[in-house]
Amino acid sequence: MSSKGLFDSYLVTPKQLSEALEKTATTKTSKPPRTIPLCASWFLPNDGRNGMDTYRAKRIPTARFFDLDKICDRRSPYPHMLPSAADFASAMSALGIRKDDTVVVYDSSELGIFSAPRVSWTLKIFGHDSVHVLNNFKLWVDEGYPTESGEFYSVDTCAYPIPQLDESKVVDFEQVKELAEVAGKAGAEDTQILDARSYGRWAGTDPEPRPGLSSGHMPGSISMPVGELLDPNTKAFLPAEQLRKVFESKGIDPSKPIISSCGTGVTAAVIDAALREAAYGDESMRRLYDGSWTEWAQRVEPSSGLIQKVDS
Repeated sequence: MSSKGLFDSYLVTPKQLSEALEKTATTKTSKPPRTIPLCASWFLPNDGRNGMDTYRAKRIPTARFFDLDKICDRRSPYPHMLPSAADFASAMSALGIRKDDTVVVYDSSELGIFSAPRVSWTLKIFGHDSVHVLNNFKLWVDEGYPTESGEFYSVDTCAYPIPQLDESKVVDFEQVKELAEVAGKAGAEDTQILDARSYGRWAGTDPEPRPGLSSGHMPGSISMPVGELLDPNTKAFLPAEQLRKVFESKGIDPSKPIISSCGTGVTAAVIDAALREAAYGDESMRRLYDGSWTEWAQRVEPSSGLIQKVDS
């Protein structure tokens, strides 16, 4: 059964997930469809908290934990870049997730929507189509659905096939650099770069959470802080119609290609998920810059003019 047979949209409510979990078993011998909750809690390096601790403290029963800082490209100098297809398959196998499982990814209750869309996006571009985002764990807790705590428990591992990465959904440094160098010039490609960081970091008036990294923005990029896409109280995604209004207010053209960026490629996926929920633009014209600002600010030359700031 496809994911659409279980859930009718990419975002899943606590009630929908609870009902799906009541109907599924997650043993090695259980038959599909299985619904697997997957905790993707992650915090910025200057936060002081970490995802595994929040997973141990409070999680959805039977949830597994996807560690963004470990399931990644260990050779990259930049944090939690996409893993190789083989490493991704190995991680899924260790988590006991099968190719035909429906996976619902969720965040910490403290932050609300934050890193779950990144993990869901990762599964999606590695060909795991039956993947959704819980909207959200904070509401799951507030509405009284069950939680458990304790150490990470053993699961029945499985053989997950090595997938093919959908490279059409990812953009690299050189591709973004080509766009930034001609931004605003006649005949330049009309690709829109949306930046999920706070306005202060985009403007260059607030520091980056990583010491020594300059703040600012790529030429031609649009400030699209993720907080504007979420309900200020529940930290869940806004309804689709409100999301569309946010994108319209930023002057984002749904007929043109979009690249989502952020600090390290995590909250860029929040923008991507919001665009999907709002049905804003063609999904085939959306890409994510994996290295995002951390790679950009370290690779461009200070004299190049490719780090811009807003004059105070």
